[in-house]
Amino acid sequence: MVFATLRFLATGSIYSVVGEICGVDKATSCRAIDKVITAISELHHEFISMPTNLDEISEIRQGFYNICKFPRCIGALDCTHVRIQSPGGENAELFRNRKGFFSFNVQALCDSELIIRNVVCRWQGSAHDANIFKNSRLRARLENKDFGADSLIVGDSGYGIKNYLITPLANPHTPAEQLFNEAQIRTRNPIERCFGVWKRRFPILSLGIRQNIRKIERIIITTAILHNIACLMRDQLPQVNDEEEAAIVITNNVEIPIQQPMNAANVNNLTRHLLITEYFQRLL
Repeated sequence: MVFATLRFLATGSIYSVVGEICGVDKATSCRAIDKVITAISELHHEFISMPTNLDEISEIRQGFYNICKFPRCIGALDCTHVRIQSPGGENAELFRNRKGFFSFNVQALCDSELIIRNVVCRWQGSAHDANIFKNSRLRARLENKDFGADSLIVGDSGYGIKNYLITPLANPHTPAEQLFNEAQIRTRNPIERCFGVWKRRFPILSLGIRQNIRKIERIIITTAILHNIACLMRDQLPQVNDEEEAAIVITNNVEIPIQQPMNAANVNNLTRHLLITEYFQRLL
């Protein structure tokens, strides 16, 4: 059952093909894979979690600081598209993203070791990254300062600047601003690498999930759990073929910058301004 499930996640094959390899019929293969995916996905609280104590927060901060001396960072945030087949029905077009294919827009936050700390995989491909984050429990926990009063996460310009979510400057001018942008971009890089590694380990995420839409969330969560286990065990990256590599590039998410109301932008820009003037200026 486990072998059939891993084969399914690694190839995205239909149940009958996986069943032939394992020597069972399509129905048996379907039942076995569904049972294993359900069992693994129910372990998400154990393997996908934000830091829970000061020591763990400090360790994650140090990991990001070691990349490019960006302070107080506990996570890199972004979204990626997971290709699916058309779900059919009246709402099918909600799943068509701006690149023209059907997908789930999956939000993830990882640490510097590429371990997924938070994942949201219930939004259609047409959903904007910023809207997914706005409606997430992660945002509420950050606003409640559950991970420390001064902890930060980093994201790209598809997100609005917040006092806990730091985005890059659109047009850096001074040396301190340029240094800040370089550090912010390099500190954000782990989430891009995480998506690449995640999809290489489980090509079903990039080649396409051909399953009933009700099963897709459990499949994504299962691959995230297995990815984290592989990271913890220092598993080597698998070889990928040209088709898989092309699919990973196509499903990479690049969001259009959003415009915030001027009063909100000014308030939230203060944290970024202080980082530049009181921290990165001193590094020059």
